[in-house]
Amino acid sequence: MTRTAIYPGTFDPITLGHVDVVRRGLKLFDRVVIGVAANPNKQPRFDLNTRLAMVRQTFVGDDRIEAIAFDGLLVELARQQKAKAILRGLRAASDFEYEFQMATMNRRLEESIETVFVMAREDYTFVSSRFIREISSMGGDVSELVPPVVIPYLKKSTQP
Repeated sequence: MTRTAIYPGTFDPITLGHVDVVRRGLKLFDRVVIGVAANPNKQPRFDLNTRLAMVRQTFVGDDRIEAIAFDGLLVELARQQKAKAILRGLRAASDFEYEFQMATMNRRLEESIETVFVMAREDYTFVSSRFIREISSMGGDVSELVPPVVIPYLKKSTQP
C-alpha cells in the first residue's frame, strides 16, 4: 500500500523551503501530492497554471511527486488522492498557532487524515514566497532561495 501525503500551499512562487519540506516528506511517505491552491483571497502574483507549472518543473523526473491544482476543502483533496496525511512545514513558533488551528479543523472534518509537521531547515526559516516576490520586484537576487526554474518567471513578472 502506498503511503501518500498531501502538501498544500499557494506556492507563489515555490521556494527552496518548500522543496526541502517535500524532500523530507519523502522520507516518511512513498508519494507526496503537492496541492497548488487556487486561493484567490491571497491575490497571488502568478496565476494558478503558472504556479502549477513552476512546481511541476521543479520536480520533473521524480515520479513520487505529483502536483495538482485544487480549489475547495483540503480534506476532500486528501480523500480523492487516498492520502493518509497532510504534510506541513513549520519555520518558526509563529507558524505553529495557525498550523495547529488548521490541523485541528482538518481533523474535525476528517479524523482519519493526520497532519504531519516537519521543521524547516535553518537555512530556510526566514524564506517566504512574499519575501521572494518583494525582493525580486526590486531587482534583488533570490537565486539561492528558489529553484532555478523559478527565476525566469520572476524576471518576466517584474518586467514592465
